[in-house]
Amino acid sequence: MNNRQIRRWHLFPDKNELVVALRSKLLLAAEEAIEKQGRFTIVLAGGETPTILYRTLVDAKTDWNAWHIYFGDERCLPKDDPQRNDFMAKTAWLNHVSIPSNQINNIPAELGAEEGAKQYHERLSNVATFDLVLLGLGEDGHTASLFPNGEATYATENTIAVINAPKAPLERISLTAQRLGQTDELFFIVTGSNKQNAVQQWRNNEQIPAAKIQPDTGRADVFLDALAAN
Repeated sequence: MNNRQIRRWHLFPDKNELVVALRSKLLLAAEEAIEKQGRFTIVLAGGETPTILYRTLVDAKTDWNAWHIYFGDERCLPKDDPQRNDFMAKTAWLNHVSIPSNQINNIPAELGAEEGAKQYHERLSNVATFDLVLLGLGEDGHTASLFPNGEATYATENTIAVINAPKAPLERISLTAQRLGQTDELFFIVTGSNKQNAVQQWRNNEQIPAAKIQPDTGRADVFLDALAAN
């Protein structure tokens, strides 16, 4: 694995144009992976802009039977809680397409941080490199549920159990930086003026959590709108 994250910055005038471009690149990655290996494995991010992106995929022309869905992190809340990332992805997109249900790999966060992290670790142990990982960027530089100075009670090479997150809910499950880096393509989605400070820290090569993900290719693509960039 490379020891440096080389970032390619893609600037868009607004969130809508960003989503249009990102949708095109995501579907191209899916098409290439399916043509090459007969399947497409993607790790989903939570958040407002990813939700908009997911809604645009409902009418995509693709072989949904070849898609395999994973999640970068999850909040430890009951199943079908509206604040869960998988609930958001299902209502915006996954419930409206024909991906086989056994290929949608939810994080069992309803079991609690430690037990859910253990079970998801086992599930990921059978998965090699992802084709695409989608991630966001928090105001403090966090990504997935990897927070600055975050506490974990359980950690493997695949998952960590977060028990004292700096924002509610306090218990979460996240893929590790190492596991998130095991991907052919890594896309960060960054929108909004509240992300400006984190973006500047990142540009200055400060070791915020997002900067610690070292993709196998060494390359991360960052899609950001003008509000986040200024």
